[in-house]
Amino acid sequence: MMSDTGFALDISRSFKGQPWQWRGLGADGRDAGFRPDDLVTQLLMTRGVARENVAQYRNPTLRDFLPDPSLFNDMDRAAERLADAVQSQEKVTIFGDYDVDGATSAALLIRLLRDLGLEAGAYIPDRLMEGYGPSGEALVRLGEQGSTLIVTVDCGAQAFDALAQARAAGIDVIVVDHHQCASALPESFALVNPNRLDEAPDAAAHGHLAAVGVAFLLGVALLRTLRARGYFADRTEPNLMALLDIVALGTVADVASLKGLNRAFVAQGLKVLGKRHNIGLAALNDVSGIKRAPRCSDLGFALGPRINAGGRVGESDLGVRLLTTQDAAEARHIAEQLGRYNDERRAIEAQVQEEAMALAEACANSAVAVVAAPGWHPGVIGIVAGRLKEKLDRPAIVIALDEDGVGKGSGRSVGGVDLGAAVLAAKEHGLLVAGGGHAMAAGLTIDQGQLAAFTDFLNERLAADVERASEGRALLIDAVLSPQGVNPDFVAAIEEGGPYGMGWPAPRIVAGPVRILRADVVGSGGHVRVIAGGEGGGSFKCIAFRAADDVLGQTLLHGPRDRKYWLAGRAKLDEWSGRPAAELHIEDAAFAD
Repeated sequence: MMSDTGFALDISRSFKGQPWQWRGLGADGRDAGFRPDDLVTQLLMTRGVARENVAQYRNPTLRDFLPDPSLFNDMDRAAERLADAVQSQEKVTIFGDYDVDGATSAALLIRLLRDLGLEAGAYIPDRLMEGYGPSGEALVRLGEQGSTLIVTVDCGAQAFDALAQARAAGIDVIVVDHHQCASALPESFALVNPNRLDEAPDAAAHGHLAAVGVAFLLGVALLRTLRARGYFADRTEPNLMALLDIVALGTVADVASLKGLNRAFVAQGLKVLGKRHNIGLAALNDVSGIKRAPRCSDLGFALGPRINAGGRVGESDLGVRLLTTQDAAEARHIAEQLGRYNDERRAIEAQVQEEAMALAEACANSAVAVVAAPGWHPGVIGIVAGRLKEKLDRPAIVIALDEDGVGKGSGRSVGGVDLGAAVLAAKEHGLLVAGGGHAMAAGLTIDQGQLAAFTDFLNERLAADVERASEGRALLIDAVLSPQGVNPDFVAAIEEGGPYGMGWPAPRIVAGPVRILRADVVGSGGHVRVIAGGEGGGSFKCIAFRAADDVLGQTLLHGPRDRKYWLAGRAKLDEWSGRPAAELHIEDAAFAD
């Protein structure tokens, strides 16, 4: 339904003030959206897949996407050192971050080493007492306790002082990370990271991997090394594919781009998760109330937040313990504990979000929203930064100040704005005590006295990028459906183009023309529930999350009922009513007459 205006459905300015365009619009202005005779192929091609690669992407497998691990700097050196530790039965500790990517990375290596006959320990720093990443004190203490090899996962790329102390103490440290690196690298036995600046293009192309994906590649290299040494002549080689459920969880929860190898990790990992071999994940599924086959969205919205809750407001090592336990009773106990922590996290988050939003609105003209206050819980600032980013459509950084005037901050960015590189540059300019991250997310430590200078630095560095991102931002539409087309069969059909997530967006449809039959506010988050109906009869449910106070929600609630609307959003299955029904998660709307 291409129009002469070049806008989808002639919508140049929606209720949210943005134009609508077809996803995959060609340079000649022609509609490259859905074709009814080949739905999934069009989904894939409008997301950048060449026609000759469609078959690979319809069923992504590791066989098609897994690179040779030796592509990466230090990978073979790391694998050789780990193989030595396995064969010599050294004391090894896996030092992880306290988020899901850190927990899954640590759990993957611990389970693999266990299957190889080596019981490795785990060390997860306390978010409040120790902060992010390895400290020299912690590494040296682990060495004094007997660890001759430490593997840091999802951290370490910027740990210059800590790794220097470990080396001086005679401890070998392997860094397995994916965060952006500086031109200089910290001292370590090996540093495996596709985002090293000295990586060759073939390796750097995998810079979108989460740390757990890099850890999996190290596992592949380790098994290959041991195989070449004849280690499996009298023992069974572990099945690394059985750990893909952990890889999928860490990849999705860390909001890694679901392209290339990550697509295979998630697609195959969901199959493994459905077999319920990992008793910790099975218990977490049960506590989360997931009774059907797991979906990609479950990893990001049900399982991931619960594992994160341990590091945010509870005990930092609960996630690793859950994912590595061999005791079903312990798994159930930890899963229930994580559920309680997640409820506590939600309450804390709501309070911090309200206060942070008020501060952000006071600096509405800045390119980057930087807000700081004492008393905020550091465990929720990353989530709140994400909420601010969504509301404001620009990067946001939320900083919790302690009584000594030291701030712990977490930031989230928008497409086209590399926040991690900007934070790293601010650190190199002496504005931060510590900082780093990747394009879409970053963390930092800052002295309160540097807040103004840091904010000015970010706004000056990123203003042009934010403006370009804003100007180029349009709501991309995949298809237009009649109201009757919003049904379970359609939702099932588009799932064949998944898994969907960061970098591989779920199809966005427009349903209409419809009339708003009913609209009201539900839930403590200010969600707007809508019943929409078509001209030919019939109706379907919709919901606009956290929209009650913005222009979209207010128009849906109070707009004219005698006019017709286009409703844009994602079609999902609502299974709570007992029988599957389709509903629309509204992201935007416009008048259709």
